[in-house]
Amino acid sequence: MSANVKTKTVEPLEATSAEIVSINPAALHAAPPVTAVKAPSAISLRVMLRGALQKALPALLGAIVLIAIWQIAAIGSKGFPTPLKTWEAAKVIFADPFYVAGPNDMGIGWNVLASLKRVAMGFGLAALIGIPAGFLIGRFSFIASMLNPIISLLRPVSPLAWLPIGLLLFQRAEPASAWTIFICSIWPMILNTAEGVTRIPQDYLNVARVLKLSEFTVMRKILFPAVLPYILTGVRLSIGIAWLVIVAAEMLTGGVGIGFWIWNEWNNLNVENIIIAILLIGAVGMVLEQGLMAIARRFSYDNR
Repeated sequence: MSANVKTKTVEPLEATSAEIVSINPAALHAAPPVTAVKAPSAISLRVMLRGALQKALPALLGAIVLIAIWQIAAIGSKGFPTPLKTWEAAKVIFADPFYVAGPNDMGIGWNVLASLKRVAMGFGLAALIGIPAGFLIGRFSFIASMLNPIISLLRPVSPLAWLPIGLLLFQRAEPASAWTIFICSIWPMILNTAEGVTRIPQDYLNVARVLKLSEFTVMRKILFPAVLPYILTGVRLSIGIAWLVIVAAEMLTGGVGIGFWIWNEWNNLNVENIIIAILLIGAVGMVLEQGLMAIARRFSYDNR
């Protein structure tokens, strides 16, 4: 009896979709292909340049319009200097801005520094008194009822109306100018600080009362951090007013200062120098205001 043996034929392997590729041994050590990828620093630099151009272009166009109007006014007015003539005078003035030829004959740099010194004295005294007074007015209704009528009475008075009072009290021009700066720059700081205190949620103060915190702790931990943006807004407004008033005060009191320098140049009929001083006053005021605005943005709640 013969055994039935089943034989299984082995079929050849079918080719799959994967193909066998011969590898060159030299290709294993070859460098990977280089693709043109822009560096992140180059992209960010381009974005920064585009943003700076978008901001600078409108300002540049505005300056061109201003110079064009200036040129037209100079052509149609006798004795009014052209922009080119003013530029030539500016090169002479700023070639040596810190010369000293006498007690009342100094370069424009010394005059600006003298004005800034007076502004710092009056403005600093206003901050020392105005900010605490604003806290008290906003914190206590009795003090607010007592001081608000006085503030409403004195705040609309022109700053230069206080200059004779300063001359009478101090008998000297230097402290009288600082007094004028003080009395005109204190009101924005008082009002903005008081407004910030009144806008603090009452829940914060109720929690402080439950915890039996001292008034000094409430002022330091709750009131001051919340009111700081308002304080900085008042400070920014006050510095602009102070720098505005000092020029007029120095015209009346004399001595060294940018206001007296302008008046002296007018007596000498140097209109080019007056225009240079006006532009310089505007530039210094812009720097002061922008600096305080940067500080205000730094302490704003939006950036925390």
